[in-house]
Amino acid sequence: MLPLQNKSLNKDIPVPLYYQLKKILFEYISEHHQDVEVPIPTEIELSNHFDISRPTVRQAINELVVEGYLYRVKGKGTFIAKPKINQDFLLKLESFNTEMKEKGFTPSTRILSVEVVRSDEAVSKALKINEGSNVIQLSRLRFADSEPIVYVVTYLPYDKCSNITSMNLAEGSLYEILKQEYHLDVASVTRNLEAVLAGEYEANLLGIEKGAPIQFIESIAQLSDGTPIEYSLARYRGDRNKFTFELHR
Repeated sequence: MLPLQNKSLNKDIPVPLYYQLKKILFEYISEHHQDVEVPIPTEIELSNHFDISRPTVRQAINELVVEGYLYRVKGKGTFIAKPKINQDFLLKLESFNTEMKEKGFTPSTRILSVEVVRSDEAVSKALKINEGSNVIQLSRLRFADSEPIVYVVTYLPYDKCSNITSMNLAEGSLYEILKQEYHLDVASVTRNLEAVLAGEYEANLLGIEKGAPIQFIESIAQLSDGTPIEYSLARYRGDRNKFTFELHR
């Protein structure tokens, strides 16, 4: 707490106290508290030092958590989040493994399940097939340096790649398998991005708290003639990923 000892809040200006504290904490975690394995000072310590209420401290910390700079571990404290991975998923047709290697990470994949199921309304609409048709449902948890980054559920039309369930889907690129084994070459992908909150199941998989922010991406991959060949629902950890868009005029 030493770097914070010379800091104080100005209660005579119209700037909210929680916002003043948030700026002080941001400077502290950016420049002084370098050990990500050690928690930052507790709410009680900060409340006593700055002579403000715990709800005010909590509000400042909450905003830094939502913005991805801090994260909480129940029973242990509040820690500095690792730098986010700048994902190119929305800009390139590139495999997860290739992208992670280019960024200096070691990628890996855990197959959670692969099975033949009946398509529901959403899957049928995305793949342009009759509702109740057979589809392959592939669920994967993908890692960067052994840390879970994204949980993905993918649907493929069964009649076009029925025996893909027997292939090595943990190490190979799905698009490359479709191209090499079935001569199905993905030409374009439509993606939609929205912010959602983690449910209990994906929170447990990704190692985050229930209700933590998630970047939810819905993708439909098409062949050159416009036929949909893949429908995926990807849930990226909000605290470990960010997506940058580059626009040109």
